[in-house]
Amino acid sequence: MNTAEAKRVLETALICASAPLPLAEMKALFNNEIGADTLRRLLDELVNDWQDRGAELVALASGWRFQSRPELRVYLDRLHPEKPPKYSRAAMETLAIVAYRQPVTRGDIEDIRGVTVSSQIVKQLEDRGWIDAIGYREAPGRPALYATTRQFLDDLGLASLDQLPPIDGADSAARSFEALASAADVPDLLEGAQASLPLEAAQDPAAAAAREDAEREPEDAPTPTPPDTAPIAGTDPAAVEAAPPTANDKPA
Repeated sequence: MNTAEAKRVLETALICASAPLPLAEMKALFNNEIGADTLRRLLDELVNDWQDRGAELVALASGWRFQSRPELRVYLDRLHPEKPPKYSRAAMETLAIVAYRQPVTRGDIEDIRGVTVSSQIVKQLEDRGWIDAIGYREAPGRPALYATTRQFLDDLGLASLDQLPPIDGADSAARSFEALASAADVPDLLEGAQASLPLEAAQDPAAAAAREDAEREPEDAPTPTPPDTAPIAGTDPAAVEAAPPTANDKPA
């Protein structure tokens, strides 16, 4: 198979894919006869080929996909006027804390926000596929540790947690996520970010390490770092500040 034909096959597969296409599936298209370097070159060529069109090829956490450009969403929204569900400020603040402080327990979130986090909010974010329990903290009651998912990154149009926008506090992060959640399509958060993405997009290394630590349960497990001093992937540990209670918060 020559390069032009391989490029045509790859483009067709990406257009027809119902979800982001990971590297392993791209290799399967060619019976693993095409290496990673060649695939990277073909993807770069496709990105350039579609540069002046209404859709673009981007890399996300779980793979590569074609999506509409942000400036055209106002027109596409006319075909689907229904709006996605809006999330409360409490839900967005909870999501922001999980995203920037993961892995965290409900107790950690409550300590940062200063109010009780209802089970309904956690379930809502889990049902949306944005957060998931990745383990349990070795503490009384063994509370679940929550972290964001690949679906969360895909929905935000990100390849890793490093691309999350900087924040001044939980409230500003909540406003950012609230705007993202209300968008019909995936937003382009960082200008020019796709040019530096790896061939097979993956979770942030710090988050991956945190997941591995959470899944291990040694007999003499060290006490986890308290949430007020835990490092934040890609930002200053003092960046997330406690947000004041809101009208949406109801004590348990």
